[in-house]
This record gives sequence, C-alpha cells and structure tokens, in this order.
Amino acid sequence: MGNTDRPLSPHLQVYKPQLTATLSILHRASGVFLAIGTILLVYWLMALAGGAESYAQAQGFFGSIVGRVILFPWVFALFYHLCNGIRHLFWDMGVGFEIETVYASGKLVVVAAVALTLIAFGMAYAMQGGMA
Repeated sequence: MGNTDRPLSPHLQVYKPQLTATLSILHRASGVFLAIGTILLVYWLMALAGGAESYAQAQGFFGSIVGRVILFPWVFALFYHLCNGIRHLFWDMGVGFEIETVYASGKLVVVAAVALTLIAFGMAYAMQGGMA
C-alpha cells in the first residue's frame, strides 16, 4: 500500500507558523481584549464623575503594580489594533497584497505598536514625575 508512518491528514506539527496567521489571530485577540478592557475605562469614567474620592481610588488602582500590569497590555492592544486596522484599510483599497509588502507591513505594525506603547507610557511617567 504505502508508507503508514505518515499522518493521514495534515497536523499542526507539519505547518510552520506564518506571520500573517499570527498577526490575524493577534488582531482578533486584541479586539476582544479591548472590549473587555473597556469595562475598566467605564470604571475610570464613573470614578471621575463620582467625585474626588472615587477618582482618587481609581487612580490609586491604575497607578498600582496590578493596575499597570493590566494597563500596559491594554494600551499595546489599542495601538496594535489601530495600526493593523490602518493596514486593513489599505487592503480594502486593494493596496499592499504583494507577499513582500504583506510581511513588511505586518512587521511595521508590530514595531509601531510597541513604539507607540512605549512612547505613551514614557509620556505618562514624564507627566506624572516617574514612578511613585
């Protein structure tokens, strides 16, 4: 008959992860993470509307280590989703489908999202006077 040692159908071990698939999954995951994280944004806005005491409590949470650990990936997800959304707008116009361009723009999206996240946190620390 034939070689019985090989799998009958393709398996994950056969395929090398592709950048395009990884970025697509990350785009969807960042959208879900942003939706969940919006609950925290609503909490902050409600605290802002609730007066000085509730606002100070919310700021205390977001300024804590736990708050920062939550905020950092949320801000990255925001910038990644934004940058990748712009990339998709170009695709909607029919621009950038060449394989080299797809990979270059994908790498640019990741670099831009990391850079924008670091810039945002750097500016936040500079405006607040650093870590307290």
